[in-house]
Amino acid sequence: MVDGGGVVKLERIHHVAYRCNNAKETTEFYRAALNMDLVLAIAEDKVPSTGEPDPYVHVFLDAGGGNVLAFFELPNSPPMGKDPNTPDWVQHIAFEVASREVLLEAKGRLEGLGLDVLGPIDHGVFDSIYFHDPNNHRLELSWWKSTPQQMAELKTLAKLMIDEWDATGQIPTHTQSLHNGS
Repeated sequence: MVDGGGVVKLERIHHVAYRCNNAKETTEFYRAALNMDLVLAIAEDKVPSTGEPDPYVHVFLDAGGGNVLAFFELPNSPPMGKDPNTPDWVQHIAFEVASREVLLEAKGRLEGLGLDVLGPIDHGVFDSIYFHDPNNHRLELSWWKSTPQQMAELKTLAKLMIDEWDATGQIPTHTQSLHNGS
């Protein structure tokens, strides 16, 4: 819906889509690792937006809270790759959990599935664990431990940090508040 000022009001992300090597393996992994149900699968022999012939299957997984994570299996495309100029830790999918206890329980469950899990890592305002799916996509589970007051202060600092980074190309001095408890 467009508001009275002509600005589009977003409700939430409809879905985020990534590529996968095998749709069945991917859906089974997300079900076992994160209890995400398959809610929709679409298979076509043409790309709807371009009409190009390119068979694919597009799967949609329930990520909770109305959020959907989707994957495309593209059998006629070259093997998947990653941007060689972007470090692995940068591109990832992060999911929120309700508490530190849930985060630690998830870590144990994932390790029980044979996955290598890094963390928990303390990011100041949240703690996270990291692992990879069968497609080598990096995944993160995070628990927000910040207070509403801390988040309000950080929101106030956000524009100052971006402006300082843009002007200097250096780590903004405001960043220290994330890690020193101030």
